[in-house]
Amino acid sequence: MVSVGRHPNITLLTYSEIEEVSGFVGNFDVRVRKKARYINEDLCTGCGTCVEKCPFKKIPSEFDLGLGNRPAIYFHYQQAVPRIPVIDTKNCAYFLRGKCRACEKFCTKDAIDFNQQDEILNLEIGTIILATGFKDFNPSISPQYGYGVFDNVITGIEFERLINSGGPTTGSVYLKDGSKPKVVAIIHCVGSRGDQHEYCSRVCCMYSLKLAHLAQEALGTQVIEYYRDMRTFGKQYEAFYERVKKDNVRFIRFESLNGTGKPPVQVSQHNGKLQLTSKDLFTGEVNTEIVDMVILSTGMEPQDDHRDVAKIFGISTSPDGFFLEKHPKLAPVETATDGVYLAGTCQGPKDIPDSVAQGCAAAAVALSLMDAGYVTMEPFTAYIDPEKCSGCFTCLNLCPYGAIHNIEYKGRQISEVNEVLCKGCGTCVAACPSGIAEQHGFTREQVMAEIEGILGLTPVHS
Repeated sequence: MVSVGRHPNITLLTYSEIEEVSGFVGNFDVRVRKKARYINEDLCTGCGTCVEKCPFKKIPSEFDLGLGNRPAIYFHYQQAVPRIPVIDTKNCAYFLRGKCRACEKFCTKDAIDFNQQDEILNLEIGTIILATGFKDFNPSISPQYGYGVFDNVITGIEFERLINSGGPTTGSVYLKDGSKPKVVAIIHCVGSRGDQHEYCSRVCCMYSLKLAHLAQEALGTQVIEYYRDMRTFGKQYEAFYERVKKDNVRFIRFESLNGTGKPPVQVSQHNGKLQLTSKDLFTGEVNTEIVDMVILSTGMEPQDDHRDVAKIFGISTSPDGFFLEKHPKLAPVETATDGVYLAGTCQGPKDIPDSVAQGCAAAAVALSLMDAGYVTMEPFTAYIDPEKCSGCFTCLNLCPYGAIHNIEYKGRQISEVNEVLCKGCGTCVAACPSGIAEQHGFTREQVMAEIEGILGLTPVHS
């Protein structure tokens, strides 16, 4: 990220969001709202003095998932690029009560600007790559796991933050009572494969194995893994699985469907500890284990705003909510909207190597299009005869690609097709009440001639 931030041909607009996209491939008009940080970016050196001196430090940290605290002025994360803090107006004493301004007093560069406003940027863009990532599944909606109800039930990403030396506890992991866990259970497929979503999140098995390895190595705990199936599909992944098995990690394969209507793994409390109940797939026996901590391997979900983002960029989503590619094999990074490409987990669950590979592919496709300098259009686009169009605009509201707009022609308003945006779906042709909309290669005369030729009603000439 540091290299990206220093690159002369890359402009980073962090703490910003896209509000509107119009136009078409090679000529996108993008409106971006650059949110006010209340920091003058040209003056700020990222020294962090304002962050250290802020007296209000008991605000739950979003980056640490609420496990640690942050001040009212803070960096979004430790290695943030650019290294410019932001003032949280919902918790800042000055914005709430008109008092404090400690950050302004201690800033040696006079970079604090409490009067800063959001800035609207209108950009001309040739191609767009969407890499909006994923959301971690919230296990509190699955009550069988006891998340948010029982102490010491946490998610995998929360355990990642706790065991990280740069995390809120500097790498120390403790139970609610302050003691260290001796037995830890890790439950796979939380929120995936029939729990809340039918798809496999792909990363859960491997990061569960990693967490088991870290827990044994850093904490010296006994680890039990509850799994449906072990999916170690990547390069050297199976070898890592075998390595973890040799570390004396216990593996219990539970039944996905036990026929009783009960969840395959259930967490309850027992004498101040956590009890896990499951049915062993191999023996058919009900298995009960007492542990100190439960780690939930939560799956991937689309972002909460995935429908809004899809609407802004004119793309579709698959039934599971992830952005839909043009073709899963022949065009895995392209979308139905020319010039808009996908990379990473916004397209579907995948691990880091696959995300990097898809990002490189999306960049290559975007660069090849810009380097060519021209766009190859679909040959079977629709068109509307301007002389005969009545201007009812029925087609305008039905076009799924936004390829039709109204124009003035000889003193009257009519519909016109932008052939760069048109995908030849034929919706406008079928809906036109006057029969004026036609499609190249599929005119009524051409279609009727084909039908007559097939039925042998007219001679067919070679």
